[in-house]
Amino acid sequence: MVGRQKRYEVLLTQGAERDLESIYDYIAEVDGKANANDMLDRLMEAVEGLARFPERGSDPKELVALGIKEYRQTQFKPYRLIYRVMARQVVIYLIVDGRRDMQSLLANRLLGA
Repeated sequence: MVGRQKRYEVLLTQGAERDLESIYDYIAEVDGKANANDMLDRLMEAVEGLARFPERGSDPKELVALGIKEYRQTQFKPYRLIYRVMARQVVIYLIVDGRRDMQSLLANRLLGA
């Protein structure tokens, strides 16, 4: 079958799952459950999009500055999804508001600092 693309398996780490829960809880509290459900649906669409096009993301500049190039990111503004492609899997490590202190978040979550 010409033109048929292979799908990658997309996995969320426990940290990424907690990120989604936190985002949902915050939006539900501030803007209502309907808006929180809508945002969660749209974030999950972005997550699932990585199953077909995992290489579409860019290198997180905070990690490139440290010489780390194995992670990628995709954005669903204002959120950033930080992930890694390994064989036929996409592992999502972080889903956060990109306006936060990304240097500290990345250091704590990915580098264990």
